[in-house]
Amino acid sequence: MQYFKDLPLSPEVMKGIEALGFSGLFPIQAEAITPLLEGKDVIGQAQTGTGKTAAFGIPMLECLNPKINSVQGLILEPTRELAVQVAEHISRLGKYAGFKILPIYGGEPIRKQICALESGVHIVVGTPGRLIDHLKRETLNLASVRIVVLDEADRMLDMGFIEDMEYIISNVPADRQTSLFSATIDQSVMNVCNRFMKNPEKILVSKDEIALTQINQYYMVVNPKNKFEALCNILDENHIERAIIFCRTRTYTDLLAHKLRRRRYDARPMHGGFTQPQRDFVINSFRKKRLKLLVATDVAARGLDIQGITHIINYDIPLDALIYFHRIGRTARMGRDGTAITLVGYGEMTELNRIKALTNTTIEELESTMSYVV
Repeated sequence: MQYFKDLPLSPEVMKGIEALGFSGLFPIQAEAITPLLEGKDVIGQAQTGTGKTAAFGIPMLECLNPKINSVQGLILEPTRELAVQVAEHISRLGKYAGFKILPIYGGEPIRKQICALESGVHIVVGTPGRLIDHLKRETLNLASVRIVVLDEADRMLDMGFIEDMEYIISNVPADRQTSLFSATIDQSVMNVCNRFMKNPEKILVSKDEIALTQINQYYMVVNPKNKFEALCNILDENHIERAIIFCRTRTYTDLLAHKLRRRRYDARPMHGGFTQPQRDFVINSFRKKRLKLLVATDVAARGLDIQGITHIINYDIPLDALIYFHRIGRTARMGRDGTAITLVGYGEMTELNRIKALTNTTIEELESTMSYVV
């Protein structure tokens, strides 16, 4: 199947899809929607920005009943930003189908969420900590849940949420449908699948298809002493409007953002040492285009799904090759093109070669004197 109109969808859900301007199916949607509509458990390999929210959201809207005023769908997300974004996206898809969708996350007053739950919600999109808080307060009842989605499963495992996931799912009926989506499918993810799923259908879309075909990838070998000047040249020569610049440590994230601001670049840092209000302020500024350059650590950038990021710059090459793919997946969202540029110190070719070995796409070398953008 190539188009949404080829799927057996209700007029109300189709109207929401068409209102968003969607017509063609992304690979994960083409493969996951039908088995999910059939009630099967599904394991899907897909990164944020590849259309996976619609891949699990559309079948959920089709299979649940808006006339039953109870929580029937549950989606677990690792971060509050993802919980908000996924809830908003499914709300727009289900705009004409009569569903109430609520994001539940920490960092905001719980009373507001309790009032929303009391008034009736069909689908809850939540982070593990706040979901458990509601369960223990008995303000959230999952006895009517028919469909569970574990989204960004590898990130939830990285963040230590396995016991929280077990606790939450223990409160859901055993005869549910469960789907799991993850950028990487390793043994720890498969252990989760084996624990919570029944004969799941595996949809493993290749890394190149889901992440890299629309990202132009480059690297530049630099003298570490000249790395900052090389970065400034890249920013100037390409007239970069919106980029995330990745560093390895919190300390250097702060330092690099400070050095960029001294050069009159519109840059702000973000890392795991930020309070939630500080993090929200920076992310909202970046999302609303009031900030051009976000200097971030890997942990801080987890779960970010911001449209319109044209460039990812790896100021520090990641030591783990898989982190490279998570980083560059922050650009080229929803079919748009993006550019990734990695600065490689003289002694870091081993790290670059590890990255090259994991992908079939080309990472081109740039000369420091040439123009870098496509």
